[in-house]
Amino acid sequence: MGLMGAAVAEADKVFDWAITKRLLGYLAPYGRNVRTAFLGAFMTVIGYIAGPPLIGFVVDEGILKGNLSYILLGVIAYLTVDGAAQLGFHIQVLNMSYAGQRVIQKLRDELFAHIQRLSLSFFSSYETGKLIARVIGDVNVLREAITFAVVGAVRDMLILLGILVAMLFISLPLTLIALVVVAVVTIMANYWRIYARKAYLWQRETNSANNAELSEAFNAIRVTQAYARQTYNYQRFAEQINRAHLKSSLRAAWIASLFFPSIELVGGVALGALIFIGGSLVLEQSISVATLLTFVLYIEQLFFPIRMLAQRYNIFQAVMAAGSKIFTLMDTPIDIQDAPDAVELPPVKGHVRFEDVSFAYPPVRPSERHKARTEGESVNGKHGNGAHGEPSDSLRSAPPAVLRHIDLDVPVGATVALVGHTGAGKTSIVKLLARFYDVSEGRITIDGYDIRKVTQESLRRQMGIVTQETHLFSGTVMDNIRYGRLNASDAEVVAAAEAVGADPFIRKLENGYYTEVREGGALLSAGQKQLIAFARALLADPRILILDEATSSIDTQTERVIQEALKRLLKGRTSFVIAHRLSTITNADLIVVMDHGMIVERGTHAELIAKGGMYRDLYTMAYARPLEATSLHRSAN
Repeated sequence: MGLMGAAVAEADKVFDWAITKRLLGYLAPYGRNVRTAFLGAFMTVIGYIAGPPLIGFVVDEGILKGNLSYILLGVIAYLTVDGAAQLGFHIQVLNMSYAGQRVIQKLRDELFAHIQRLSLSFFSSYETGKLIARVIGDVNVLREAITFAVVGAVRDMLILLGILVAMLFISLPLTLIALVVVAVVTIMANYWRIYARKAYLWQRETNSANNAELSEAFNAIRVTQAYARQTYNYQRFAEQINRAHLKSSLRAAWIASLFFPSIELVGGVALGALIFIGGSLVLEQSISVATLLTFVLYIEQLFFPIRMLAQRYNIFQAVMAAGSKIFTLMDTPIDIQDAPDAVELPPVKGHVRFEDVSFAYPPVRPSERHKARTEGESVNGKHGNGAHGEPSDSLRSAPPAVLRHIDLDVPVGATVALVGHTGAGKTSIVKLLARFYDVSEGRITIDGYDIRKVTQESLRRQMGIVTQETHLFSGTVMDNIRYGRLNASDAEVVAAAEAVGADPFIRKLENGYYTEVREGGALLSAGQKQLIAFARALLADPRILILDEATSSIDTQTERVIQEALKRLLKGRTSFVIAHRLSTITNADLIVVMDHGMIVERGTHAELIAKGGMYRDLYTMAYARPLEATSLHRSAN
């Protein structure tokens, strides 16, 4: 069932007081606006109820009796109450729109702040497209509810009740016709509500899936084009994801197209019955023509609040579903938090120690297991886990330890190179040092401070991290380098770029340092983006530097250009370098060789080569590949 099953499960939740209470808490600061909106709604109710009798008065006392003064008086009175009703509606919408916009601003601010603080493990199991759907789409549902449904539902009920009471005072027989109509329409609305609720929630789920698919497809466009998978992606999107959205949208449209004409049909039948019975009563002189006209107008008005209440009921169900998703996200625990007694880490020298450190990545939470089962997703953000949407093995059990009993003492200013096959645990070590994750056993200290007992901000403020995949933000080159230190002057930014060898290519850009790099640095090559990342790190002037495959995207010629810059970047800083190019780490003070989460060798380049162990094998292989490539190139020519 996938998305449809998830939508039906959400639809079964008719009312959730906990969600309602939290939402009302956001509305509480705008109580004055809500009260004013209710006053405007009451004005609208009075206008709706008072209008038909005034028209009846004009017909009865003015037109039938030939009294122009009563006609003029009735018209003025009708225009007055109708104008008051429209003014009241304006007051209602204006005040609730203001409150609704303020509420969604606060909700989005809180969501954005919370999402940014969530741990990396969360982002490995939650798709970016779905996060955007929560922050944009679901919050917009709340805005619509606050603006139109909260006060509007009360207004519609008052209009319905007021019309029925007014009818009772005028004519009981004709009121019975109206009550039968209300009963029939209410039954129809109830059935429509059940099916429409499921259809609309299914539509929201498929729309969320669309967002997730688009986000993934556009972020991976280079891979798509590199493997010529545009046709495959199109077929997947068009025939599966978007087709499911089409089906859900058509289902919702079909239900709506069936309900509203049916209501109009019932209204037409009711109007015909009213005219027939009312006309008979007029002929018997039991009621006046004005009374019949008043009832006809009331019947016309009677369907409006019933239709609106049926729609608003579904809006409230959508609010329950959207609120559940929003607050579930907001309540997602932040795995890495500052300890209650955490202190500011003072300026450090950079003495780092790993003391018997073991680590395993956090297991998937039960809520994510449920999410994967109901939505047919795996926790790594891909769609489809196997037959019938069954979760993969990674969902069923916690992953094994990736680091085991790591002991490492890094002196101030030393450069440590981490070497080993893919999956050996190199990146896990630097993630623990930056406290993106917490150790499972043991501890990590910097200058004697346990990093779990200092604030994350004060820890990371003294670190610089350059990864293999450098992210550049929309903005200028100057802005992206200054991201390392926001208060840096233009001259300091330029100096940092010059130091890492980025200045020559930057000045050749269309507007130099003020060139817009576009989203993700689309205008720059991978090597150029890495040079900007080096400049960003140098500008930050961290005491501890982490280079995670930072030179893997740089060609050999560019690498030679930045070798001297790297020396300056590393000088005086405690540095951790991960690189497959062993030529970039041969001058490290300490080379740590890892295998299956353990340190198997350590020493300088010369010591490890002389030892003849795993490092020498890695180093030999690293140099064999370039020689083989050169031979092949010469043979081809």
